[in-house]
Amino acid sequence: MSQNYRHEYKYFCTAQQSEMIKSRIKCFMKMDTHVSQSGYYNIRSLYFDDNNNTNFFANENGTEPREKFRIRIYDNDATNIFLEKKQKCHGLTRKDSCLLTRAQADQLISGQEIVPTSETPQLLNEFVSRSKRLKLMPIVIVDYDRIPFTYPLGNVRVTFDMHVASSNQVTKFFDCDIAKRPILESGRQIMEVKWDNFLPDYVKQSLQTGSLPRTAFSKYYYCRKFSLSSGVML
Repeated sequence: MSQNYRHEYKYFCTAQQSEMIKSRIKCFMKMDTHVSQSGYYNIRSLYFDDNNNTNFFANENGTEPREKFRIRIYDNDATNIFLEKKQKCHGLTRKDSCLLTRAQADQLISGQEIVPTSETPQLLNEFVSRSKRLKLMPIVIVDYDRIPFTYPLGNVRVTFDMHVASSNQVTKFFDCDIAKRPILESGRQIMEVKWDNFLPDYVKQSLQTGSLPRTAFSKYYYCRKFSLSSGVML
């Protein structure tokens, strides 16, 4: 499963600003169908990098094109495990993904070799080949809660990410409770706006992003940077 390249803008906002924007867009945008009664879902991703921290420094230097691999689950549901490749090129982003079995995910996390078969997804084959060549290893867990809204025209998606946290307990990726460290100040959120070819004017006006600071914030980068330093980030 793959996407076309999409626009992706990110903004810092407070909880109060988030509530104001949500109250406006609720008039025409729908909540993502995967959201539970809690009103949000949890996302946990395990990112891979090599011994030279190539992905980390590519983020730090703004190198493009760049890409990174991750394993992702939602609401700690280990029955649906995704291997994803996130790419960025000329300011646009793209995500390719495939399903993993629990056994395959455990092998990737533990560094065991996966022997491809005719039924192995193409993306997993690519990851195995890349991992052999670059010695990729699981490096950091990124964990956060997301409130997502969708709109069909322009394939617009507006999300509010809260409680972004980092963990180095990569071998406990599937455990419900792991040691986590927040990387944002209390109450601070990230609003992401994604669309394909066009962003309708009334959607843009409802978001009123002019008063919000746009950012190139990368959850992976700051979770890595936080784990590599002793200071509090942001």
